[in-house]
Amino acid sequence: MLVAINPDNIDKRLIQQALDSLKKGGVIIFPTDTVYAMGCDLYNKKGLNELARLKNVKLNKANFSIICSDISNLSDYVKQIDRPIFKLLKQYLPGPFTFILLAANEIPKLFDSNKKEIGIRIPDNSIVLELVRQLGNPIATTSLHNEDDQIMDYFADPYSIYEKYDEKVDFIIDGGYGRLEASTIVDCTGGVPEIIRQGIGQLSL
Repeated sequence: MLVAINPDNIDKRLIQQALDSLKKGGVIIFPTDTVYAMGCDLYNKKGLNELARLKNVKLNKANFSIICSDISNLSDYVKQIDRPIFKLLKQYLPGPFTFILLAANEIPKLFDSNKKEIGIRIPDNSIVLELVRQLGNPIATTSLHNEDDQIMDYFADPYSIYEKYDEKVDFIIDGGYGRLEASTIVDCTGGVPEIIRQGIGQLSL
């Protein structure tokens, strides 16, 4: 199912349809402030296993990030953050960044792994932020790669996503054309932030 949602005038009824899919353990595709992504309810094991299957990895080997609605509830998912790192997050989020932080004890249990780190995203995109707010907890997520295209790594056109994924996922949100460059990944686990993948986000360290 492909549903168009206007980011400037969000239809709560359509958000509810996407939430219903998430709560049933479905995987959905949605826009971010960078590339399109797919994800599931962080607390739904059926959804996590399906997301891992779609990425052709076992859940305990998956390298998913989580999308939060704001930084106020990060303490539920990551270990205590030093003041300089917290200031950095406050300065750059919401935005096109994935910050790698030390995971709280709950995270490995959710992923059936010994995961010590977790990527945190708070995209500057009203659709996905509304989705996470209404869900009440983060979405586990991974970028939507386009393995069929030799030139472009990611999908930009929601209809192309629909053609490829309509029968594979439960719900696809068309939030307009996506970008073709992913988020900038910043590793904050060593105390000093380090850019490990330069993406669309420009960070001054």
